[in-house]
Amino acid sequence: MIQMYRFRKANLSKVLSIIAVVGLSISISNNLLASEAGHDKHHFVGIFVGVFDADENDTVVGLEYEYKFNSQWGVGAVYEDASDAHHGDGVSSKIAAVYFHPSGGWRLGAGFGSETVGGHESESLYRYGVSYEFHIGGVGVEPSLNFDTVDGETVEVYGVALVWAF
Repeated sequence: MIQMYRFRKANLSKVLSIIAVVGLSISISNNLLASEAGHDKHHFVGIFVGVFDADENDTVVGLEYEYKFNSQWGVGAVYEDASDAHHGDGVSSKIAAVYFHPSGGWRLGAGFGSETVGGHESESLYRYGVSYEFHIGGVGVEPSLNFDTVDGETVEVYGVALVWAF
């Protein structure tokens, strides 16, 4: 059974502060979205940084992709890696997801995938979550809260993605 961790909430504010500074720097130097909210775009690529709800400082980094069929529906894929999680063995997740955008910058997601511990133990993973995207210059900033269920246990994944549309 994969052991779940709890994180210290003070670390979340550090991670979010770093992401905000990086995001602001990138948005000032690059105006990558043609329209302010990217409504005319279909492809959305994001770089995610966050933390597990864990006792240790398990930082999660990842890549996200979403293809939006229209203003409300999209499908995507997520890859995340927490190299220090599970006593240093590392945990990676691969997730396929469906997204619903009810209004504004809100996004609700549900997905299925796998979690691998130490490169060889794989378990089924179910994810559901919520995020809100706003724009600073030409870059989307998307704080999110996801719930990953693996082997009957649920862990929270907090973080922020920087998102570019094309």
